[in-house]
Amino acid sequence: MSTKFVGLTPLIQVFDMPTSLAFYRDKLGFEVVSASPVVDTPEGKFSNWMWLRSGSVDLMLNTAYDSGERPGAPDAFRMASHGDTGMYIGCPDLDETYATFTRAGLKIDPPTMSSYGLRQFSLRDPDNFQLVFQQVG
Repeated sequence: MSTKFVGLTPLIQVFDMPTSLAFYRDKLGFEVVSASPVVDTPEGKFSNWMWLRSGSVDLMLNTAYDSGERPGAPDAFRMASHGDTGMYIGCPDLDETYATFTRAGLKIDPPTMSSYGLRQFSLRDPDNFQLVFQQVG
């Protein structure tokens, strides 16, 4: 087969876009590549969709609920179901990434060696998606 792929951009459904954007942009250092127009909803003013990038890592966020339909609190079942989703992100300097995140106020355990031989640390985003940062190169 001659088909070649050049990237993968996960799209995750988020409960609260401003909270998720603040986490990914302000805590993890992602930049906004593109976004849908800002809308004024009962939940606030924000874009319903965002494309984010850090280095060669792309991620898209999309609001899980339409305007005026978001419940007052996240659905516990939905949050728990995100627990089995892991996104692995390669880092050329894992220790510096860990230090940057802890300086940004994230409470995370230090890097450890995985059972399969990669040094890594992990954290959960506001919607309970697991992000694993691992040493590469």
